[in-house]
Amino acid sequence: MTISNRLFLVTGGLGFIGKHFVSRCLELGNYVINVDVCNNAADITAKKEFEGHQNYRFYKGDIAELPSLMECDLLVNFAAESHVDESIADSYQFCHTNVLGVQRLLELIRKKTPHDRPLYIQISTDEVYGDISNGKHKETDPLKPSNPYSATKAAADMLVLGWSRTYGVEYNIIRMTNNYGLHQYPEKLIPKSCSRMIRGLPALMHGDGSYMRSWLHVSDAVEAILTVYEKGERNQIYNVCGETELSNREVLEKIARLVDVPEGKAFVSAPNRVGQDCRYSLDDTKIRELGWKPARDFDIELGKIIQHFDFRRFI
Repeated sequence: MTISNRLFLVTGGLGFIGKHFVSRCLELGNYVINVDVCNNAADITAKKEFEGHQNYRFYKGDIAELPSLMECDLLVNFAAESHVDESIADSYQFCHTNVLGVQRLLELIRKKTPHDRPLYIQISTDEVYGDISNGKHKETDPLKPSNPYSATKAAADMLVLGWSRTYGVEYNIIRMTNNYGLHQYPEKLIPKSCSRMIRGLPALMHGDGSYMRSWLHVSDAVEAILTVYEKGERNQIYNVCGETELSNREVLEKIARLVDVPEGKAFVSAPNRVGQDCRYSLDDTKIRELGWKPARDFDIELGKIIQHFDFRRFI
């Protein structure tokens, strides 16, 4: 990757993918302005680490209420509420951040003169397509979200397309499969299950655990974003898919073996989520034609997650 000396504005840069993106951009010699609301999912250890870097500036704020847009070459929006169960219980904050937050960012870009506008990259999700029993979703497939979270993410994608067509805002939308890696907030399947098994508690498995997901390491996700920025065609959508497809039960079985917990005590069945999607899978031919492909091995990285589990990182 040859990107350096660029000024990146990152929203949600203390969240899981965002903090890894910030770290990589600083490592490459770029400047980063990080806008984050600092809720309970913010990584406070990463916050302290970033503040020591001379090319880093932090702004605490809600993207839906951002008063102005700092000068930047690229705006990458990671800021999002992403816990599906919480969206089903109460969707208000999801609409506020995932929809109104994106609308605010797009409006701030629109109000700039054309030569002063940054490229806008919207970090989306495979869930906007809904599930697929066989095959893979392409970027041109219709969006059929299944729950309030994915509905707000699909709405955000539509806003981006509308602001591009009407106002000429340049964008890329990147739709990713499930991310995993070090120091993920413990609401997601892998870190939550690791945390429970390490503490001698069984992990919670929705239904019979047959739901299939494709797993993408966060470092591969970061490289995908940078690849789109450096080589991608503007005003295009790019799918990004991990190469490891596993059922939730298979993931839990792998964790149990690494933690050395007997399978019979490793997990228990919990009620199925309302509107549960059976399988996600993406056709990411477009980004692979740019030279990107996943580089991380799922089993090796899963072992690292357990080895380096850190309870101090979150409020």
